[in-house]
This record gives sequence, C-alpha cells and structure tokens, in this order.
Amino acid sequence: MKKILVLVLSLSLLLLGACSMEPPEWAKPSKKADVKDMKIGLSVSTLNNPFFVSLKDGVIKEAKKKGIKVITVDAQNDTAKQINDVEDLLQQGVDALLINPTDSAAISTAVQSANNVGVPVVTLDRSAEKGKVAALVASDNVKGGQMAADYIVKMVGEKAKVAELEGVPGASATRERGKGFHNVADKKLDVTAKQSADFDRTKGLNVMENIIQGKPDIKAVFAHNDEMALGAIQAINSSGKDVIVVGFDGNDDAIKAVKEGKLAATVAQQPELIGQLAVKAAKDVLQGKKVEKKIPVPLKLVTKE
Repeated sequence: MKKILVLVLSLSLLLLGACSMEPPEWAKPSKKADVKDMKIGLSVSTLNNPFFVSLKDGVIKEAKKKGIKVITVDAQNDTAKQINDVEDLLQQGVDALLINPTDSAAISTAVQSANNVGVPVVTLDRSAEKGKVAALVASDNVKGGQMAADYIVKMVGEKAKVAELEGVPGASATRERGKGFHNVADKKLDVTAKQSADFDRTKGLNVMENIIQGKPDIKAVFAHNDEMALGAIQAINSSGKDVIVVGFDGNDDAIKAVKEGKLAATVAQQPELIGQLAVKAAKDVLQGKKVEKKIPVPLKLVTKE
C-alpha cells in the first residue's frame, strides 16, 4: 500500500512540474485577425551594439505603425539569460516571438518551448539550429563574407598575409561570414591568424594587439562585424602599421570611419529593415498567411570611393 501511495505522489509531482512550464491559460496564444490585440516579444542578443539597437528600433517603429505591442528584453550576450528571457516572455502571453539569438544552438531550447505552446517564432539576423522557426529574416552572410574577401584581394593582392577577427562562437553569423570569407581567402589569400573577439569593440582591440605582435607582416584584417573592426583600427593605429580593415554591418560609426578613410570598407546590412520585415512576418503568421522560410535583406559594400 505504501509503495502505491509513493508512486501516486511521484506521478502527481511529475505532472505538476510539467504543468508549471506552461503559461497560464489566459496567457496562451490564439490566432488573431485584429492586430490591435497582438503582443510580440523581442529578444535581442545585446543592446550594447549599435547594429542591434537599430534592429530593435526597426521592430518598434513597424509595430507601432501597425498598432502591435512589443515587449523587449536584452540578453546581454548571455545564452542562459536569453533562454530565461524567452521563457518569461512566454509566461507573459506573447502571441509571437522575435529572437535574435546569441547562440544558434543554445537558443534551440527556447524555440522548442515556444513551439510546445503554439507561439510562432521569427529569428532575426541569426538562425536557430533546432525547433520550428516560421521565418529567418537576415542578410546573406556567406555572400557578405565573400564580398569582404574579394575587396581585400583587390586592395592588397593575391597571397597577401591577412588576419580574421571572428564573432561569437556558435552564432550562425560567425559561421556563415567566416565560410564566405574562406571561400575566397583560402584560394587567394594567406590567412595567418584568426581569433574570436565576440563581436565586441574592446575585445577586437585587445585581440588585434596580440595578432600584430605575433604576425607583424599582415596586410589586411576581416572583422566579422564593425564593432570588432573599429577596435582593430585602434590597435593598428597605436602600432603604426599600415593594415587595412574591412568590417561587416554598416553601423553609423563604421560608415563615418569609412568616409574618414580609417576603415577601408564595411559590408553594410540594413538592421532597421530586418526589424521591420520580422514584424511583418510575425503579423502574417498570426493571421494565418503564408510566409517565406527565409526573408533576404540586401547587402552593399561601402567604401570611400
């Protein structure tokens, strides 16, 4: 009899634990035809980067135009925090989730949690490895990496020694931009150094200082984003070396640096447009309309010429 009682209590606790993971009944989503009732959760990898601030602004402006409420959370480049943030948004009863992943593999857990309660997910700039995603709104990062490599070859010539500053390990943008770059660089350049600087300006500066000391004969640097590129420029200027730097994103500081001749070029995205298109995709999904699995946003190489 005691064994049966223990078994019943164990099953009850298991069921209660499973139920606690779901949002309350009032918070569960339903298909909505009226945008005025829609509430979207936006999880951004970090708001300590102008690119993602612009992305967030694009989301908020488009949502405001359509009368949709947005709840924004900042993961601060912390994968565990981002997963918790998404769980909190689900508990608040959002109808759709816009996620800019810090880590494409780690965010899969949060995407699957949303799938389990029927909340559609749209990812921005970076993908999720697992779970059902209604749409990915992003630039062609592979093509952008190739554009950067082609420009470097044009500026410093074939077989020149170059370095690469990589983004956050595990982020799809890091893998894709690196892949595009190496599609060209492995054939036409000599990549003598590559190291992660986590898409961060200060880390870009520190990593670049170390690379210059170890590889003083490099002629160019490809940074996976503008923040790292701008940090690299500071290190290069302090060293007195003549090394060109190409970034990626096209944020305001980078465009200014290109115009001033400090940054050789940047592969410019349109972060506000990414945000706007993500809101449109989420709205369409909630209204039962068909959306493309991948929504491309055009790239442009910005140089001083």
